[in-house]
Amino acid sequence: MRAAVFHGAGDIRVEEVTAPGAPRAGEVLVRPLWCGICGTDLHEYAQGPIVIPREPHPLTGACGSQILGHEFSAEVVEVGEGVTAVRSGERVSVMPLLSCGHCYFCRRGLNHLCRTMAAVGLSYQWGGIADLAIVPAVNVTALPDGVSDLQGAVVEPGAVATYGVDTARVRPGDNVLITGAGPIGALASLYAASLGANVFVSEVNPVRAALVRSFDVGVVLDPTAVDVPGWLRDRTDGIGVDAVIECSGNERALQAAIASVRSAGRISQTGLHTKAAAIDPMVISEHDITISGTWCFPVTDWPRIIDLIDRGRYPVEKVVTAQIALEDVVAQGFDTLLSPTGDQVKVLVRAGS
Repeated sequence: MRAAVFHGAGDIRVEEVTAPGAPRAGEVLVRPLWCGICGTDLHEYAQGPIVIPREPHPLTGACGSQILGHEFSAEVVEVGEGVTAVRSGERVSVMPLLSCGHCYFCRRGLNHLCRTMAAVGLSYQWGGIADLAIVPAVNVTALPDGVSDLQGAVVEPGAVATYGVDTARVRPGDNVLITGAGPIGALASLYAASLGANVFVSEVNPVRAALVRSFDVGVVLDPTAVDVPGWLRDRTDGIGVDAVIECSGNERALQAAIASVRSAGRISQTGLHTKAAAIDPMVISEHDITISGTWCFPVTDWPRIIDLIDRGRYPVEKVVTAQIALEDVVAQGFDTLLSPTGDQVKVLVRAGS
């Protein structure tokens, strides 16, 4: 079968690999339909291996070359013994996180913080940018008729964005700043607006800014042309916004978040920083500001996210800017998304044959 396989930095190949056999007890064999290219995938391609294990992973044993893809929808081909929640022919969305189930964090329902966490498409034998894959049955959720195959592949980044917004405790009527309008920031703007928040988005990239403007969910600001904290305070009687969802993962955006939020406000650090960032802790103390990190998402969130999509409250498909074939995954996917002149925000790959 065909699969997009990571071999090293700058080396992803679409190649023939051995297809999986029959699923074991508790597993399902699926045919991926659509799979998104994530920022984590881009980091692996540019600088990896980072998350992809160099030594056998303690939970999955995965090591070395890796079939990519952890944001995907699929059709169930065959179910293993004891699987009753889904059946052959059913469409599903895959929750990619794999946890041990018995460590300190798993026992407290914090499986996304499992001490030996792995992920389909990153530290597991199979991935979603392939013709077939095997995943645990507990990691798939059936898609209702009202949710498309494409929407099903955006549940994963949609869950990341909702976790960021929920962590900031956004409520109807809140003024909310989102820094960075990549896929997660764009999704956060859609979700925050669905909660009844007044949304402001800070984004320097004109392609990303234009995408969010097309959503018509709030005001989009260019931080190179506007003093974003000053602009927001001028329009909130000098108070500042109630919450900030920091999705860019850079130091200047985090500093802008702190300068923009009101006293006793909340900042959710959702974008991943690849290097240290300097902040003034005295400002945090003086203004009683809460900064909370987020990592992935609650593993139980899939039914809720799918229901929001099904009811039209979370139009996640709006962030998708390109749909490409598997054989074009490097040139039209990874290379385009990493290019300084790239014109895409969220690329989905037509995964299975």
